[in-house]
Amino acid sequence: MMSTRRHLISLLGQLTCTHQKEEKEQEEDEAKVLVNYASKPRLEKPKPGFGKSYRRIVHFTDTYTVKPLEVTNLAGRDPETGRVIAKGIGGGIKHKYHWIQWVRDGPTEGPPQEEKVIQVMEDGCRTSHIALVAVGDKLKYILATENMKAGDIIKTSRHLPRIPVRANEGDAYVLGALPVGTVVHCVEKVPGAGGLYIHAAGTSGTILRKQDDKVIVQMPSKHLFSFDQHCMAVVGRLSNVLHGDTPIGSPQRNRWLGNRPRSGLWKRKDGRHGRKIKPPKPVKTITMHGKPPVQELQLTMTP
Repeated sequence: MMSTRRHLISLLGQLTCTHQKEEKEQEEDEAKVLVNYASKPRLEKPKPGFGKSYRRIVHFTDTYTVKPLEVTNLAGRDPETGRVIAKGIGGGIKHKYHWIQWVRDGPTEGPPQEEKVIQVMEDGCRTSHIALVAVGDKLKYILATENMKAGDIIKTSRHLPRIPVRANEGDAYVLGALPVGTVVHCVEKVPGAGGLYIHAAGTSGTILRKQDDKVIVQMPSKHLFSFDQHCMAVVGRLSNVLHGDTPIGSPQRNRWLGNRPRSGLWKRKDGRHGRKIKPPKPVKTITMHGKPPVQELQLTMTP
C-alpha cells in the first residue's frame, strides 16, 4: 500500500515538473515572437516637405554653374521602383536645366550692389523667363521680370533704411525697406534662405501693410502671409504674363509639353457639391523658430 502511494506521488511530481517546463518554454517562445516583431523593419512615415512632381531629376554639380545641367526625365514614374505614380505625365521635349540662383544677397550697409542683365531667354523647365546676370566677374541666372531686357542695371541690398526706398523693377530689397503697395515676387520664407514664394509666370504679390517687425504680403492666391521685415523680395511682376491665357491648340502640342492624353470628360461641380462662399483665411505668420513656446500657468490657492 505504501509503495503504491509513493509511486503515485512520484508520478504527480514528474507531471508537475513537465507542466512547469512546458509553460516556461511557451513563455520563452512568446518572448522571442515579441522581440522579432519589435525588431521587424517598419515602413518609414513620410515627413512633411516639398512634394515630388515625378517629371525629372536634375543632376546638380558640387558648385554653382551657369552651364545647362543634364536631366533625367521620369515620365511620371518613381525613380526607385519604376512604377507609374503620376499617370498624366509622359513624353515631351527634352530640355536642359538652367540653375537659378534663388539667393539675392547684397550689402547690409552702404550703397546697393549693381548687377547687369546680359540676356533674357525662355526656359523649358519653368513657366517664366530667366535672365543671365553679371555681377563682378561672376554670372548667375535669376527669374526675369515683365519688362526686363538686356542691358538693364538692377540693384540688390539687404540694408533696412528708416525711410522706404523707391525701387525699380528687378531690384531686390528687404520687405521692410519697400513701401506699402509694392508689387513683389520671389519672397524669402526665412532671411537668407532664398526666394521660395511666387515663382510662376505672370504672378506677383502685394505688400499690404506693416505691423511692428512684420510685413503682410498678399499672395497670388489672395491669402495673406506675414513675413519678417528682413526677408528679401524682388520688385515687379514675373515675365511671360500671357502664359496662362495662351491656348494649347492641339493634342500634339500638349504631348510636347510632357502631358499624356486623357478622356477630356470634365464638369464643374454645382449645387451643394460646388463652390461655397467662405470667409477669407486668417493671416499666416512665418516665423524663424517654428511654433511659439507654450506659456506655463501656475495655479495657487491664495486669493
